[in-house]
Amino acid sequence: MTLGERIQQLRKEKRLTQVALSSNIGVSVAQLTRYETQGVQPNAEALKRMAMVFGISIDFLVNGTVEQKAEDGLTDSKLLGLFKQVESLPDIDRSVVFRLIEAFAIKKQLEHMLKN
Repeated sequence: MTLGERIQQLRKEKRLTQVALSSNIGVSVAQLTRYETQGVQPNAEALKRMAMVFGISIDFLVNGTVEQKAEDGLTDSKLLGLFKQVESLPDIDRSVVFRLIEAFAIKKQLEHMLKN
């Protein structure tokens, strides 16, 4: 989910019009529309005011939940599903999985370095 989509979703959840939100954060309706639909990034002050209006942190506004970040970052749905399963494992088992992944990644980096 993009920042603009998140702004629009939160605005609608709070039942705010674009006019009301833009007035609350001190920008024009046209500027808010650019935030929501055209990928324009709000400045720090606008982010701060939006977070206050929505009652959330700036981090949540910009990045969403941990789950949303993972879903946005991972395009392989099978891999995402596996990571979700690993997340529910006991700490000791998760640690083993992390070490295995790290070891595999290091192995691949070394192979790549040796080829070049």
